[in-house]
Amino acid sequence: MNRAELEHILRASKGTTGESEFIIIGSQSILGRHPDAPRELRQSMELDIYPRRRPELSREIERSLGELSLFSETYGYFADGVGPDTAVLPAGWEERLTAVYNENTGGATGWCIAPCDLTIAKLAAARPKDIAFVRALLK
Repeated sequence: MNRAELEHILRASKGTTGESEFIIIGSQSILGRHPDAPRELRQSMELDIYPRRRPELSREIERSLGELSLFSETYGYFADGVGPDTAVLPAGWEERLTAVYNENTGGATGWCIAPCDLTIAKLAAARPKDIAFVRALLK
């Protein structure tokens, strides 16, 4: 995934939910602080996202923009509608969010978790793909 694809999912998420602020967690949140992150950090084609004020609407994102949706089939990337409890995040993570908001987001703002918080979440999950991501991030 690249930054333009993240911005596209933000536009589509706003259209799907009517919400304008979203939290982005997971590996592709790296694109908040590092829009030109190395390819090895952008291998995932899914964006973990939920509406900031109404996380229960993440089900709508999943239905409309998820892995088996027409959106995914059309564009080759997709949104994974998650919730606030999906990742283990340290105290203060909300103070370190990076906003993605520009003419390409269609009035939506994506709040990406900071790389340090992403690293903690990945280490807490400790799946092989998470450990590989942290190794790549450290390089």
